[in-house]
Amino acid sequence: MPVCGLSRLISQTIVCVRVTGIDLILIWSEGRAVPCERMCPHEQADLSLAHLSGGRLCCPLHAASFDLRNGQISYGWPSRPLRLYPIRIRDDQVWIDTGTIKSPTT
Repeated sequence: MPVCGLSRLISQTIVCVRVTGIDLILIWSEGRAVPCERMCPHEQADLSLAHLSGGRLCCPLHAASFDLRNGQISYGWPSRPLRLYPIRIRDDQVWIDTGTIKSPTT
């Protein structure tokens, strides 16, 4: 399903979307689009308020950050990785396969 225009994502850097009832964010980082869960898996902070630094998404609530290549949290934090989702870009639209979206409780 198309979730956002690519030009909008590039200009805004972080865009909130809702896919099959699940809140996600799309991030433009280092020349690529990265879709991920919106809430931090560590303390449930809203990652749409995060900032980017060197290919990492830095949580607005604590000092941890997530690698946008694989979702891994910075060393020493007791948390699962950030969920990242596959996408494709077609006709200036970012598309997400709705079958890959998991609810926060799964």
